[in-house]
Amino acid sequence: MVTALLAGLSVALSAAPASAATVDTNAWYVLVNRGSGKAMDVTNRNADNGVGIQQYTRNNGAWQQWRFVDAGGGNYRLHSRFTGKTLDVSGASTADGARIQQWDDTNGTNQQFGLADSSGGYVRLIGRASAKAVSVADASTADSAPVVQSADSGASSQQWQLVRVATVSTSLPSSPSWVSTGVLAGPKSDASHNLVSIKDFSVIRHNGNYHVFATTANTSGSWSLEQFSFNKWGDASSATQHYLDASGIGKGYRAAPQVFYFAPQGLWYMVYQTGPPTYSTSTDPTNPASWSAPKTFIGSEPPIVTQNKGKGGWIDFWTICDASNCYLFFSDDNGHLYRAQTTLANFPNGFGNTTIVMSDSTYALFEASNVYKVSGTNQYLLLVEAIGANGRYFRSWTSSSLTGNWSPLAASESSPFAGRANVSFNGSTWTNDISHGEMVRSSNDQTLTIDPCHMQYVYQGRSPDSGGDYSQLPYRMGLLTQANSNC
Repeated sequence: MVTALLAGLSVALSAAPASAATVDTNAWYVLVNRGSGKAMDVTNRNADNGVGIQQYTRNNGAWQQWRFVDAGGGNYRLHSRFTGKTLDVSGASTADGARIQQWDDTNGTNQQFGLADSSGGYVRLIGRASAKAVSVADASTADSAPVVQSADSGASSQQWQLVRVATVSTSLPSSPSWVSTGVLAGPKSDASHNLVSIKDFSVIRHNGNYHVFATTANTSGSWSLEQFSFNKWGDASSATQHYLDASGIGKGYRAAPQVFYFAPQGLWYMVYQTGPPTYSTSTDPTNPASWSAPKTFIGSEPPIVTQNKGKGGWIDFWTICDASNCYLFFSDDNGHLYRAQTTLANFPNGFGNTTIVMSDSTYALFEASNVYKVSGTNQYLLLVEAIGANGRYFRSWTSSSLTGNWSPLAASESSPFAGRANVSFNGSTWTNDISHGEMVRSSNDQTLTIDPCHMQYVYQGRSPDSGGDYSQLPYRMGLLTQANSNC
């Protein structure tokens, strides 16, 4: 496993242990095995369901931190700080040797563990469904040895010290840090689509699958849209890519999709650019053929954009709504962020009152804005892509309203929301660009709500050795997972 000591996560190894009687459900713990001295760890820092749990040299990374959630009857569910997933006995097995893995929290008894005290402040984790103990396989002392369940014998390989390392909060981190996957998906050409890249990702989780919507670029420099679906991030590369020029969206310039469910109408919207801000609708976003013909939110470029865009353009449209209004954010590749609005009742019609929200130098406030509601808070989070000396990165701001003042959160190249300065990689560093994409949201509706406790961002990156015309840059899909959640 690739591991790293992340700034802000390193904690003194002498932190006080806890026993079964003193476990705090408002704390994060590293679980250190008595037999090996190694920590319970999410294998390869992988965020997918079904990833096995292993032991690894302790480094206090978020992938080694666990929170005990009361499940009743003296049992607990263990949540990973890194992935938000739950410690789980694979297949709800009751057999010796069954693998311990991570999975979405179902509150099943195979995800519930009682705590039995051993000597010296150590505890044993006893599965509620199996009555077996969480154990290092074969009492191994090696890195990467799997964690399994076995009959409770009280052996040292079944004993864990609970070392408290942090207290739970619900705020956004002021200095986020991330772990990136390698390339998850690239372009798939066919007889009529000779592609060089996929980019500008939007993602929803619906009916148990991820559905990704993206821009494609072909060898002629033309842009179009596609979508593909999969159950786990590791399956993205094998997913069938469906070209949306075969749907009602049609052929011609289409780029930068954003997909959400507009609950007041019971419709899914895809927002994209054809020049002006454009949308199509569907009642079933899993069906690539279901998208309607394009319509525009605003038919012609607002004068304020024309007056300020310079050599830039009217690009990257982003829609978000509060309880009363819907807002359309967009950029101009010339240092300006704009906002238009309409009422919730009038959406998708009536967008107007276009104003400049923020201004900066051209590359400091470039394009690809995202705006989200932060769950459990009165905050909104704004991201805007910038171009720096070391590649593309995201700056961030927060506000208490979508029309309020935006205060910097992590807003420089040296301290970005997401960029090369705060992203480590599982494997080789395959990109210096952390570019246009979208958060994995906790809600698909028009409020665009995200969970600040387990942030993930689907982004576009490219080989550091690539260059040339922008339309020919070989962008691919990657996934960032937050490594320093406050929760």
